[in-house]
Amino acid sequence: MSRDEVQAMFTLSDLKKTRVYQEALEEGRQEGRQEGRQEGRQEGEKLGEKRGQVTIILRLLTKKFGVVSPSIAAKIEKLTSARLEKLAEALLDFEHTSDLEAWLKLR
Repeated sequence: MSRDEVQAMFTLSDLKKTRVYQEALEEGRQEGRQEGRQEGRQEGEKLGEKRGQVTIILRLLTKKFGVVSPSIAAKIEKLTSARLEKLAEALLDFEHTSDLEAWLKLR
C-alpha cells in the first residue's frame, strides 16, 4: 500500500497509537540523543584544546615577561585556536610586553 492509502485508512491519532509508529519515534529519539552526545563531546574536546592552548601561552608569557595583566589575558582567551597558534609562534620573537600588545591590537 502507498502512504496515501494507509493514511486514508487511519487518522493521524490512530497511526500514532500503533507499535510501528511508537518504535520509529523512539528510534528517532535515540538517534537524536546519540548525535547530540557526539556533537557535545566534539565541542567539549575543542573547548578543552583551546583552553590548553591559552594556558600554555599564558604560562610562556608569564615566564618571559612576568605577570600578564588580566586585560591581556582576557584578549588572549578570546582568540581563535588558529590565532592562538600564530601567537605561540610570534611570542618567541617578542622582546617586550609592548610587542605582545601591538600584536594583539593588530588582531
